[in-house]
Amino acid sequence: MTAAAALAVHIVDDEEPLRDSLGFLFASRGIATRLWPSGEDFLGAWPQPDCGCIILDVRMGGMSGPQVADALQRAEGGSAALPPVIFLTGHADVPLAVQSLKSGAFDFLEKPFNDNQIVDLAMQAMALHQSRAAEHSSRAELAHRFASLSEREADVMRLILEGQLNKQIADSLGISIRTVEVHRARVLQKTGARNSVDLARMRALID
Repeated sequence: MTAAAALAVHIVDDEEPLRDSLGFLFASRGIATRLWPSGEDFLGAWPQPDCGCIILDVRMGGMSGPQVADALQRAEGGSAALPPVIFLTGHADVPLAVQSLKSGAFDFLEKPFNDNQIVDLAMQAMALHQSRAAEHSSRAELAHRFASLSEREADVMRLILEGQLNKQIADSLGISIRTVEVHRARVLQKTGARNSVDLARMRALID
């Protein structure tokens, strides 16, 4: 099983034949799907932990695709961990396509679409989502490590990142050089940094 295959494509479209057709298409490629007849139903069941990407019809009874996407963005606070969205439309609408892509849509397809094209796009979107999720998790882990520093260790780290030497840090904080060395060692141990340069790189990732 590939990484992307562990996730599901969530299809939101009020045309039942199209939903079923897409479900069959993805199933034939070994990709799980969840089918939703309306944006309201989909939003009512959110969050969906297995969601790898979302295929949204632009024009539906009730909420439109863009309205559903906007509601998700608000619900998640614009989180980068929100799965990518692919819009579908049966109507050529260049301004809407441009607006959707500018607001973060992964892609925009016109009906009728090529089967291989939509499957490939969904696979790319799920791979992107997994990459973003891994990055988000890594940053959260780093933030947890830095949050574990004591107040004094954080003071020493700040001065290390400013480029100060142990003697300068000792003078700045009014402590001994030996104490600075102990705090420096603890900062590196708790954060997992190999040296000061590595510490600066890790800190930059979460700032």
